Amino acid sequence: MLPRRYLPPIPALMALEAVDRLGTASAAAEELSLTQGAISRSLQGLESQLGVPLMIRERQRLRLTPAGHDYVAEVRKALHLLASASLGLRANPTGGSLNLAILPAFGMHWLAPRLARFAQGHPEVTVNLSTRLRPFDFAGSSFDAAIHYGRFDGGRQDWPDVDTLKLMDEEIIAVAAPGFPALALATDILRQPLLQLDSRPGDWGRWLAHHGFPGLRPSGMTFDQFATLAQAAIHGMGVALIPTFLIQRELAERRLLPVFGPPIPALGSYFLVWPSAVPDRAPLRSLRAWLQADAADPGLTPASPPATLPPRPEAP
Repeated sequence: MLPRRYLPPIPALMALEAVDRLGTASAAAEELSLTQGAISRSLQGLESQLGVPLMIRERQRLRLTPAGHDYVAEVRKALHLLASASLGLRANPTGGSLNLAILPAFGMHWLAPRLARFAQGHPEVTVNLSTRLRPFDFAGSSFDAAIHYGRFDGGRQDWPDVDTLKLMDEEIIAVAAPGFPALALATDILRQPLLQLDSRPGDWGRWLAHHGFPGLRPSGMTFDQFATLAQAAIHGMGVALIPTFLIQRELAERRLLPVFGPPIPALGSYFLVWPSAVPDRAPLRSLRAWLQADAADPGLTPASPPATLPPRPEAP
């Protein structure tokens, strides 16, 4: 436990945050339902406790010192975390809440079909989902865990200082709308407009290397999410590399068709990740144990498309 001198009163921290955001003690006093004198005394007490000047007083306005500016940024994060914890406790006083950062496509196609079963088995846990596309600093967020696509093998770690639970490997397949020209060789793809995810710039090069043509680095139109990438391919904008589990319906309904060869292994996998330095909370332990025991149900995991490609129309 830190010494008490490093733990200022919350009202003083709220006063500092409000003055920084609103610019005057009077505005902060009105927002916090205090007198202007109470705000000034709180700030003076905070400076005295910390032994560092935080405010520059200029007539009717208050301005933070450089040290105060850095400090209030951390204070604002801490107040947000406290408010989130209080909100979670009030919403679920007998259990707990779990804030989970998810990848949108994976959350929709893989996680969402399973969460109903988790909720039935763990009614005391409330799972709150928010989208994050890339790794972030857990220390500066309210998240307990995240879904991450990447690699944690051979000394490579895409997300430092986290523990991991592998959820699923991935396969990707080259697809296009019906009527797209048939390909005789993998390199014929280079004559077509290519579509790809912006966070996976090397996928087309790896796809070509898998089919016997290493060293090529083609690029194409980029998208930040698989949903828009798939829609672009469906509407005839080009050939897309997409994980098979995301387009099972489109393949079954023949809105998308493979253009060359069966699916190939992707470079990464999907993981549940959580900060190593933070003690486990009960909701996270419950989710992790359930994912290990139940989420691998093959009945919920879509099968890969058949290796034998459906017939495609020849180019006119």
